[in-house]
Amino acid sequence: MGVIFLSQTITGILGNLSLLSHYFYLYLTRCKFRPTDLIIKHLTVANWLVILSGGVPQTIAALGMKHFLSDIGCKLVFYVQRVSRDVTTCNTCLLSISQAITISPENPRWAEFKAKVPKYIGPFIILFWIVNMILNILVPLYVYERTTNKNVTEKVDHVYCVSVNPGEFIEFLYAAVVFFQNVLFVGFMLGSSSYMVFTLYRHKQQVQYIHRTNVSSRSSPESRATHSILILVSTFVSFCIFSSILHICLTVLNNHSLWLVNIAALITGSFSTVSPYVLMSHDSRLPRLCCVPTRNTESST
Repeated sequence: MGVIFLSQTITGILGNLSLLSHYFYLYLTRCKFRPTDLIIKHLTVANWLVILSGGVPQTIAALGMKHFLSDIGCKLVFYVQRVSRDVTTCNTCLLSISQAITISPENPRWAEFKAKVPKYIGPFIILFWIVNMILNILVPLYVYERTTNKNVTEKVDHVYCVSVNPGEFIEFLYAAVVFFQNVLFVGFMLGSSSYMVFTLYRHKQQVQYIHRTNVSSRSSPESRATHSILILVSTFVSFCIFSSILHICLTVLNNHSLWLVNIAALITGSFSTVSPYVLMSHDSRLPRLCCVPTRNTESST
């Protein structure tokens, strides 16, 4: 398990670092950013925080060290992990909705709305960070180091830290908020993804009546970006379902095994590891092609 967690952590750190380096290169070369690039950058930062606050401690614990965090360290690690994980959910949903609006058919009624969408992306992202920081403010109050002297009987061992039962009312309230948030955002993802699939299918049917010399939907940057986001959302929903099932098992089963805890942690960090490679594999802005000279654009026009 230590080797598996180490491999996942290194792969995730390198992938998110490569994606951030890619955007830094685009900034230095003064390439034009897409409206969704801001979402992807914040998603990458959130993924990185998930790996650093979850994957790194889990790797160290799986390799044999279980008492390396102090009480403050445990509180900080769990708080950052919960906030960044929830922000990942929100940003993935926002990315899916934004792309669905981008590829929607040109319509006079939608034209003004589509033009205003990029202006609201930044405020929404800031709102996601603030709201999730507030919703998880109680998490550090019930997380302690393993050597805690708290006289409580209901402890949940997280290998490198422990959490205590905050009480039935607070536990029910927090679980209800998390459940409602996940169901809401996953529902939005599924709805926007279904709309994108329908739009691409309808566009493909229209392209079949056009001459083969024209550019197909498959080669357009919008279609590649849409395929990337559809794969990303499908991956997120799959990992979210598996993670929810495992966490329900951990909650129901009192004497759960260490393997179940490790597998649940492994699934939780899988999306943050895989997502940068999905996004990079469908990005057509290669370094040698990202900046097209103005004269080429004018001649083609």
